[in-house]
Amino acid sequence: MPSTPVTLLGLGAMGRALAAALLADGHPVTVWNRTPGRAADLPGAVVAPALADALAAPGPILACLLDHASVHDTLDPVAADLSGRTLINLTSTTPDEARELAAWAAAHGVAYLDGGIMAVPQMIGAPGASILYSGSAAIFDDHRGLLETFGAAEYFGDDAGLASLYDFALLSGMYLMFAGFAHGAALVGSAGVSATEFAARATPWVRAMAAGFAGHAAFIDSGDYRADTQSLAFNKAALDALVRASRAAGVPLTVLGPVKALLDAQVADGHGGESFARIFEGLRAG
Repeated sequence: MPSTPVTLLGLGAMGRALAAALLADGHPVTVWNRTPGRAADLPGAVVAPALADALAAPGPILACLLDHASVHDTLDPVAADLSGRTLINLTSTTPDEARELAAWAAAHGVAYLDGGIMAVPQMIGAPGASILYSGSAAIFDDHRGLLETFGAAEYFGDDAGLASLYDFALLSGMYLMFAGFAHGAALVGSAGVSATEFAARATPWVRAMAAGFAGHAAFIDSGDYRADTQSLAFNKAALDALVRASRAAGVPLTVLGPVKALLDAQVADGHGGESFARIFEGLRAG
């Protein structure tokens, strides 16, 4: 079966990784980047000197640009030439921005699929990489083999914003995890312990604690936070001690402060005997 030709817009680190995976899988790839000279490490790619040349190539158009505004900056001037084409947007956009782009695409006769990349560039095409998709089911079905070139592909429905919603929800956990690691590294660093040594201990600990997500989810989904396990009041005492230790070590509360505020608010409202998972109520939308 012939390989699908692809036009890729954007050659940042992620764009180059996507292009390399496509080329390795035998796809003809035409690439374009606003700043020239980014395709030196992509032998076999056709480098389009101008956007119009890139869009003249056949096959779906993949956009992996800086942000939502850059997608419009790139495609708005050529919107009239895109009618009948397929656009797969792998640019990081918010859910509402993805929905706006889907509406923009529909208004210009463009089929649209949005994707949230759950990987760093080095992971693309390797085990562990995944991309979440939402929008046009037809695009996902027709090009699933192509999409799986990058990693596991999962479809979340025709609401173009859902993939981004899941993407950003997962990223929130990742960023807070790394921020927590940085706080811990600063804490042990005050005693001369290296971040490398701390990482060796933190990795299995965080992995073990992640097994608790399912239990917290059960509390949240039920809305019943009564628990016989360690309560909010117990955790408040532990977190208060952690705050004192951090201050003594000269580590600011930039990371811990918001967590303490969530916990303190629940205890102040009379929920000290309930599960720590109840801090979710301080974050619930609406």
